[in-house]
Amino acid sequence: MKNYLFPIYLVTALLLVYVTAILANLNTAIILFAFSISPALVIWMVYKVLTADVEVNSTFEEKWYEDVQ
Repeated sequence: MKNYLFPIYLVTALLLVYVTAILANLNTAIILFAFSISPALVIWMVYKVLTADVEVNSTFEEKWYEDVQ
């Protein structure tokens, strides 16, 4: 797995657990804990994605809309 994909998977999994906990009426402490750490996790995810060493070979002008032939 690529290094920059791990934060995406982790934060998405936490979001699914958070929504499921709300819908299942789980303990309020668990829901509030997940809510309180979510901003830090989102900032970490954005930082890891933006600083990932990924080389882009196409420009915006070349592929600004993928459906155009």
